[in-house]
Amino acid sequence: MPQFDDYLPLALLAAYDAGQAILKIYAEDFTVEQKADQSPLTKADLAAHRVICGVLQALTPFPVLSEESRHAPYAERADWDVFWLVDPLDGTKEFIKRNGEFTVNIALIERDTPVFGVVFTPVTGMLHAGGPGLGAFRWANPDRDELVEGITADWTRLPLPGEVPADTLRVVASRSHLNPETEAFIARLGAGYAKVDLVSSGSSLKLCLVAEGAADVYPRLAPTCEWDTAAAHAVVLGAGGSVCRHADGRPVVYNKPDLLNPHFVVARADFSWQAARR
Repeated sequence: MPQFDDYLPLALLAAYDAGQAILKIYAEDFTVEQKADQSPLTKADLAAHRVICGVLQALTPFPVLSEESRHAPYAERADWDVFWLVDPLDGTKEFIKRNGEFTVNIALIERDTPVFGVVFTPVTGMLHAGGPGLGAFRWANPDRDELVEGITADWTRLPLPGEVPADTLRVVASRSHLNPETEAFIARLGAGYAKVDLVSSGSSLKLCLVAEGAADVYPRLAPTCEWDTAAAHAVVLGAGGSVCRHADGRPVVYNKPDLLNPHFVVARADFSWQAARR
C-alpha cells in the first residue's frame, strides 16, 4: 500500500479537473449520442476522459482502462499488475436529466483488488476517497491547491458517527433498476425489521451512502461494468464495509476476461445479508 500512496493526490486532482470540465458542458445545451451498446454518450464524458487520461498517462507508469477508451483485450490486460480503472462520467443518464447525481470515478487496481478510489460529485463538490488500509473519507468543496497534499485533517472520516437504528433496515435502491429480483431480496432481508427505509441515488453515490453509514446495504442485482464500481468499492472497503457477489458471497474482483460485474451486494461493516440470498 505505501508505495501507491504518492499517486492518490494525482487521482484527486484528475477527478477534480475532470469535474470542472463536466460542469462547463453541464451549463450548456449539449447533444446526446448512442454508443454501440445503446448507452448514452455526451461530450462531457469525452472531455472528462481526456482530462483524466492526460494526467494519469503522463505522470504515472500504469496503464489506464477507461469506459471511454479502447478496451484492451484480456490477453493484454492479464499482464497488468497495477492499472487505473476509470469512469470519467458515471451516471450519464443522471447528467442528461440534470439531477446532479453523477460522479467522476478513478480507482487504482492491484491485480484484481482496488488499492484506493476517488469519487467526485461535480455538482455538490463532494469528494470521497479511500481504500483498504487507508481508511475512508469525504471532503465538501475542497480547494484544488490543497488536493496536492492528499488526505489531511480537513477530511471527514467515514463512516460518519451516529447510532445505527436497530429496528430499521436502510436499503439503497437504484432509481432505474429496482427489478423484481431486487424487491424480493429486500423483502427477505427486511423480514426481521419493524421498518424498511429505501434510499434512492444515482451512479456510484449509492456505494458511498453505505460507506458513510447512511445505509446498511445496497443490493445491485442488475448489470454494471467494472469501471462503474471500482472507485466507490475502494471507499467502502476503507470504511470497513464489503462488496460481495450475490451468488456466493465472495468478494467482487476486477480485470476479469469479461468486464461486466456479477450481481453484488454492498454492506456496511458487520452487517450480515447472506441469509437473504435465496
